[in-house]
Amino acid sequence: MPNFNLGESIPPHTAHAVSFSLPTWRSNIGYEEGEDWVIGRMETGYPRFFIHRSIQAFAADIVAKFGTQGSKAFLFPTRQIAARCLSFVKARAPPAAAASLQTVHLVLDTTKATPDALLSLAPTICAVLGSQEAFPFLKQYWQHTGDGVSSRRAEFCHALFKDGLLRLDDGTTTPAPASPKPCKGPKRYQRPSSLDVTRATPSPKPSPDRDSGAGPDIQETFRFLEERFGRNLDVSLVQPAKSAIRRRIAGALRSDSEPTAAPPPEHEMESNSRGVVNLKEDDVYLFPCGMSAIFHSHRALLAARGSLKSVNFGFPYVDTLKILQKFGPGAVFYGRTSESDLDAFEQRLEAGERFLALFCEFPGNPLLTCPNLGRIRQLADKYDFAVVVDETIGTFANVNVLPYADIVVSSLTKIFSGDCNVMGGSAIFNPNGRYYAALKRWARTEYEDTYWPEDVMFMERNSRDFASRIDRINANAEAICEVLRSSPLVKDVFYPKYNETRANYEACKLPGGGYGGLLSVVFHRPQQAVAFYDAIDTAKGPSLGTNFTLTSPYVLLAHYQELDWAKSFGVEPHLIRISVGLEETDKIVDVFEAALKAAAEEGAKSQE
Repeated sequence: MPNFNLGESIPPHTAHAVSFSLPTWRSNIGYEEGEDWVIGRMETGYPRFFIHRSIQAFAADIVAKFGTQGSKAFLFPTRQIAARCLSFVKARAPPAAAASLQTVHLVLDTTKATPDALLSLAPTICAVLGSQEAFPFLKQYWQHTGDGVSSRRAEFCHALFKDGLLRLDDGTTTPAPASPKPCKGPKRYQRPSSLDVTRATPSPKPSPDRDSGAGPDIQETFRFLEERFGRNLDVSLVQPAKSAIRRRIAGALRSDSEPTAAPPPEHEMESNSRGVVNLKEDDVYLFPCGMSAIFHSHRALLAARGSLKSVNFGFPYVDTLKILQKFGPGAVFYGRTSESDLDAFEQRLEAGERFLALFCEFPGNPLLTCPNLGRIRQLADKYDFAVVVDETIGTFANVNVLPYADIVVSSLTKIFSGDCNVMGGSAIFNPNGRYYAALKRWARTEYEDTYWPEDVMFMERNSRDFASRIDRINANAEAICEVLRSSPLVKDVFYPKYNETRANYEACKLPGGGYGGLLSVVFHRPQQAVAFYDAIDTAKGPSLGTNFTLTSPYVLLAHYQELDWAKSFGVEPHLIRISVGLEETDKIVDVFEAALKAAAEEGAKSQE
């Protein structure tokens, strides 16, 4: 097993890695507390929480050219997204912070010699600048919505910016005050693990000729573009790659083959693992990350159905609940995936309350419990609300939830990609759903395809063997569960096969499917959990669904400021979440047995 140093990217030596190493329990606490011995060594971080170095560098150069002293910039791909960010911040920030906001919209300068391939990309960047006081609110929008630029887009566009090939779009820059007031803001959004770690990566200064407005070295830019396209991006294959990804998500036949420029026959969609014969490729929408898919599904439903509260059913991934609470009229939260919670929800419906949609995960994270989708579907049909199911953990290779849902969302960043080096998300509109026509109308006017072409190409390549990886991961996860369940140190193992909601999982499980690659374990004593985590010889950091086993004290990372709240729903502070990879089964079992031995020895010491 590889050894990862503190703060090292996971995978190592990967410029756009999605995870990073927190090898000890103490380092996870240090990260949450913003301690420099951890933060200062981070090469990267999980996107949406840590703003990638390439994005930081580009943002710093935009501020240097267009901003005021002390301001910071958040980068978005389009003007429409930036406008939503402005509205969000202005509704929540103090007046002085709201007054500091400005936007800078950069587009390709077509008056200068540019390759045809670059013209077809039409790269755009819209920066929202604000004072230190506005920063926490800007960060909230960035984190919750997932609508910020990807690190590959930022890297690519930054090179164009430095060579003078991006110009300011007329009429999009607004003045900012000269002296914004600094303010740390809420603790959760003041970590120096994003834009405020610029000391570790100073932005390269523009050369004098560029700074003075002289023309760029066009030949140098051409070489950059040629190398970039030659290595990563054949522009002619971007649309076929998107088509291949959408068909894989739909479970269509032969969707794992390499894309070609010729469009595949439409009849291939008639047979798919979703069991919906009228599902079309254009019912699958791609997004730059999974949280963006959830955010825009919520937007689509608000537009289709009006301003109603939503329901978050089951203990959620943190930002899903934040989206429902902060964007729109709010949400009702049921924190346990139980029949009693469904009973309580049904009583509200019977009393006349009406809701926009019920959002749930299948299974949930991190307790791996599954809601009763059959009963939820019946309630939705009777009381007129939409059902949105996040299938990221279950994966459509193991379960089929589309017949129960109006929208199925997923984070492609996870097991669909597996390589932990690119972000992506998807949403499927069920063509048989009650709101399908209204959702499609919304999509025709409001959906923006902001998935950066380089990210598309990486996702397409990574996902070709998605289906073939699942069986190995399922088998490894079950083997690890057996090891943990047999240990006297272990209080609980959470896994769909063993949970009390197993029948709900089985109702959606495909004939050839398994129980997934994610599980969680709780030890009888916290010190045993710490010893186990420190000793386990796997990659250790945030994210899940990687082709290698990845271990995380998930509750510390996701709910550090609200541990008591999480515990009230049965989510223990010392829970350890394990995302199982493709290692040889015997070897990964040995790794877990060795870590259990270390935990037992630590437990014996504490009793002496």
